[in-house]
Amino acid sequence: MRVVLNGWFFRHHTRTGTGQYLRALVDWLPKVSADADYHLVTPGAPTSSGAPAGWSLYPMASGPGDLDKLYFEQVLFPLACRRLRADLAHVPYWAPPLFSTGAPFVVTIHDLIPRLLPQYRGGVLVRAYTALVSAATPRASLILADSDASRLDILHNLGLPENRVRRVFLAADERYCPQGDLAVSHACRRKYGLPKKYALYLGGFDVRKNVPALLEAWSKAHLARHSLLVLAGSVPKPDGRLFADYAGLTASLGLTSAVKFIGPVDEADKPALYRGAAVFIYPSRYEGFGLPPLEAMACGTPVVTTRCASLPEVVGQAALMVSPDDPGALGRAILACLTEPGTAHALSERGLEQARQFSWKKTALDTAEAYAAAAARRP
Repeated sequence: MRVVLNGWFFRHHTRTGTGQYLRALVDWLPKVSADADYHLVTPGAPTSSGAPAGWSLYPMASGPGDLDKLYFEQVLFPLACRRLRADLAHVPYWAPPLFSTGAPFVVTIHDLIPRLLPQYRGGVLVRAYTALVSAATPRASLILADSDASRLDILHNLGLPENRVRRVFLAADERYCPQGDLAVSHACRRKYGLPKKYALYLGGFDVRKNVPALLEAWSKAHLARHSLLVLAGSVPKPDGRLFADYAGLTASLGLTSAVKFIGPVDEADKPALYRGAAVFIYPSRYEGFGLPPLEAMACGTPVVTTRCASLPEVVGQAALMVSPDDPGALGRAILACLTEPGTAHALSERGLEQARQFSWKKTALDTAEAYAAAAARRP
């Protein structure tokens, strides 16, 4: 079977969850299903860098511009599928083509944020794009969802039959583990100016991430006396819609000396950053899956999160879960991790066990099985 994969996120987007997912598929699919013929369609001109093991690269050059991504998704990728005589095409994010690929295709929908959350619907172009991919989705032979929660969202909001949407869990990379080089850990702490004891949030700062609730919880529970709160990730300028004024909020809560914003974190530093934290907090209101809590658990770090969307599926019984609308409960859960060694140890042990339930190998096996089912459905 000749499989053709949309590689838009392959070269320059490893910071995104979608990019990590694509990289994992590229790494694992030839290992679990070696009899397939794999082709990765990428944007841009050919480069001197070689193809990943088990794959043939098929670059499709297009000019720069605001519509470059749309042109790649809707014109160049379907064209490449037809030229390569694909038996099965896969778009690993929500960008199904309206134009024929000449073969059955699978699309992975990580979440339906633009349809479910009004703040993310954006302007005319964003709404037009969402309408386009919504209209094209029923053409897919099979849709993959990251979680049962996301699968239900897809079924209810896009009106698809149940047998067309499969859940395929994501996973944490194998480098997220409890054992690490002490020299690397010390270097990471020096690089970001961290104390020996800190609580960690790592993720986005848009409204669904619910970071203001974390700051409020930190203030209400007087957690500054126990630990520094470290917020990792790029903080955009406040816009009154998606992004809050975090500097102003931190100051108004009297937390300027209790909170440290360290900005973007290099991918290579993330395991050490997780391992060094006394607790990892993820107060998100909505996730299609939620990789950071899983990565933290795989490193043996106690996790506090919410009971929202897919997060209970990811953490199971291995984390403290609270309502996203209750900063008091959030603060008490964090305090328990910081001041009760027995609680922290139990969460660490349960988290390691829970994280072992997920692997990219299992993701690739389930994906290869989905390919076989979808390929049997000719367009």
